[in-house]
Amino acid sequence: MKHKILVVEDDASFGLMLMTWLKKNGYEAVLASRYEQAKIEISSNSFSLIITDLRLPDGDGILLMTWVREKMKSRVPIIVMTGYAEVQTAVSAMKLGAFDYLKKPINPSVLQEKIEAALTASGEEIEDEFIPQRKQFVRGSSPMMQRLYKHVELVAPTRFSVLILGESGTGKEYIARMIHDCSPRKNAPFIPVDCGSLSKELAPSELFGHLKGSFTSAISDKKGVFEQAKGGTVFLDEVGNLPYEVQMQLLRALQEQKVRPVGSATDVNVDVRIVAATNENLEKAISEGRFRQDLYHRINEFALEVPPLRERLEDFDELISFFIEQANMELGKNVKGISEEALRVMKLQPWNGNLRELRNVVRRCVLFTECERIGLDDLPVFTPIAKTASQVAADEDFTLQPGDEKEQIEAALRKARGNKTVAAKLLQIDRKTLYNKMHLLGIEL
Repeated sequence: MKHKILVVEDDASFGLMLMTWLKKNGYEAVLASRYEQAKIEISSNSFSLIITDLRLPDGDGILLMTWVREKMKSRVPIIVMTGYAEVQTAVSAMKLGAFDYLKKPINPSVLQEKIEAALTASGEEIEDEFIPQRKQFVRGSSPMMQRLYKHVELVAPTRFSVLILGESGTGKEYIARMIHDCSPRKNAPFIPVDCGSLSKELAPSELFGHLKGSFTSAISDKKGVFEQAKGGTVFLDEVGNLPYEVQMQLLRALQEQKVRPVGSATDVNVDVRIVAATNENLEKAISEGRFRQDLYHRINEFALEVPPLRERLEDFDELISFFIEQANMELGKNVKGISEEALRVMKLQPWNGNLRELRNVVRRCVLFTECERIGLDDLPVFTPIAKTASQVAADEDFTLQPGDEKEQIEAALRKARGNKTVAAKLLQIDRKTLYNKMHLLGIEL
């Protein structure tokens, strides 16, 4: 069986030369010219080896390697090549897990030796192992998250297009993967697309594919994301960043389930489900003329909102434990937990970066702590906390009036501008009790 090698190289002529050499030497090769394109190939294919340029138009080889290790949980060997062969960069690549490092121009005999060494060292299990895996994640048991999961279970088996709303770092892609995994399409590809990285020139080729010779760097036919995801799910991350010129093409593809590759005169039938996500107010973007209203209604057949971390503090202890366990595995540490004092300080932070920010802080703490538990001295220096409008409201006078309990709760929610944590404090009850009362009284959660 031929070993399949992914080549990530933005220089079209050099990439083509490398592909030709690999095929002549008995390897199956796939070429990606950009970081995001490489991620798509890795998400939907199995590779024995990755050879990547260090510098790419939309990222770099080290960033790709980190993504493969952390996101895909794979030990597939990676060889980094560059014309900028600084010693420091080479050391960084090796420390992060690169199998080897190649300086351009590349000597074919040296390349052959390093490929053989990488494949031999990795063993035959690499192809079996490098099947895209779902990133483990902690679900959380707060009422808000349980309500979200029920909605996921409700919509997943349908054909509805789903729009996931939420701040950056809240785990929108995890929810999208959950929808895919709980759907009849679970055995077909799940392909994420970062819409923010797609220019109006690049997007049609990436989404719909192109024919060889349709533009200068089109050295071969290429299937777009919609064809690659046949029978599966396309996840349009940060869909609000999609260039306006591309939105009409996307709308046509969604309505007709057909795409037309760049340079082609005929359409190709596709069968995909769309799950989109954004941290932007798309209705505001529509009013400002930046997003098409018809596309918005097409992708918003069912909306889900992922709450920010500060609104689900009931999950905080569970999340901390999960991220400590992850960091222990990654860093070879054995941290048992976190002290009560440190945990209390962390719970007071606004966490504007949500789960992503919390994970980074925990990794740093695990790295630096010399004790069994993370203590106050291990925490970073947090930015002084500015009061939000809701917190200011909570500091103002609020008197519980006798009478209808539903009216009291609604008054507290108005005072707290919808912040459930602040409203619970105003009512002198805990958040769980507030959620239970809201549910029983029919108040929108």
